[in-house]
Amino acid sequence: MKLRLVRRDTASRTAMIAAPVMALVLSCLASLILFALLGKPAGAALHALLLKPFLTWYSFSEVLLKMTPLLLIAQGLAIGFRANVFNIGAEGQFIIGAICASALPVWYPDGAFPMKLPAMIVAGALGGMAYALIAAVLRTRFGASEILVTLMMSLIAVQILNYLLLGPWKDPRGFNFPQSVMFPGNALLPILLPGTRTTIAFVFALIASGLAYLMMQHHFRGYQLRTAGLAPRAAGYAGFNAPGMVVLSLALGGLAAGLAGASEVAGPLGQLQRSVSTGYGYAAIIVAYLGGLNPLGIVASSFLVSVIYIGGDSATVSAGLPVAAVEVFQGFLLVFYLLTFTSIRYRIEVATPHRSGAR
Repeated sequence: MKLRLVRRDTASRTAMIAAPVMALVLSCLASLILFALLGKPAGAALHALLLKPFLTWYSFSEVLLKMTPLLLIAQGLAIGFRANVFNIGAEGQFIIGAICASALPVWYPDGAFPMKLPAMIVAGALGGMAYALIAAVLRTRFGASEILVTLMMSLIAVQILNYLLLGPWKDPRGFNFPQSVMFPGNALLPILLPGTRTTIAFVFALIASGLAYLMMQHHFRGYQLRTAGLAPRAAGYAGFNAPGMVVLSLALGGLAAGLAGASEVAGPLGQLQRSVSTGYGYAAIIVAYLGGLNPLGIVASSFLVSVIYIGGDSATVSAGLPVAAVEVFQGFLLVFYLLTFTSIRYRIEVATPHRSGAR
């Protein structure tokens, strides 16, 4: 007996909204079992993971700080994902954006450069976009897989970062640490919430989310991208420019990732460090899918994943969880979301074997 998945004609909107909620509940149950098997206080661990970030104003502000790059990158990736263009290298584009934004304060550390902060933000965004466009050219001109190209280019970006911080951009007064000079005040983003580290980059992320919603839901270009993802043959029959949509998808993904990288070095870090590469680009893939590739859903999912990040730091101390527990919980979220989403969009049928008639 063979089973097959058959796509449903329609899917309940209520069920689609409930899918991430069910994924969260199932992830909590699976984590409770896993923590108990590890001999950890499961209840205390889950409390620290999901509730402690809301107990103090500072920890909540850290959630917003963590949410900023995740939200920016995920919104850019989701546009491409909906068009079946899979940019897996946002981590590399994030790093290149951080490098490009850092060039001005590294070259002009005394602050003698007009409009330094806006120039840094623009340089970071354009740097991330240019790095993503390399994969776009290889895909459209030579048929290379953007999945492999963007992923491999992330490894190259890490090596570029290491070269700069261990070589020409290394702070001579940094006690031999691989980091750049500290940025001057005119190269830092203003603080959004007094007494916290949350910068106005959070506002950038919210504006980007609004623009992504308008584009994907109310603009013809967004309609073209959605059509290309849902019905490639129909898109081709309608005369939509397939290579152009690949370029646009990767360009927007790289732009968002580069902007996130620039906001990180001009925000909480205040300099270019090797620790700028923290896996935001990979976590944003989970955020994008957990939000159903919908701009509004991504706002909620980025907030949830940020809570898990900050709560995970607390759980490693208060409950003795290993650092990998946060990544495992994120993995549970993605797996259970895909399972619930598949059960909503598809039904299981028994495949009837085809019998050829006797001649």
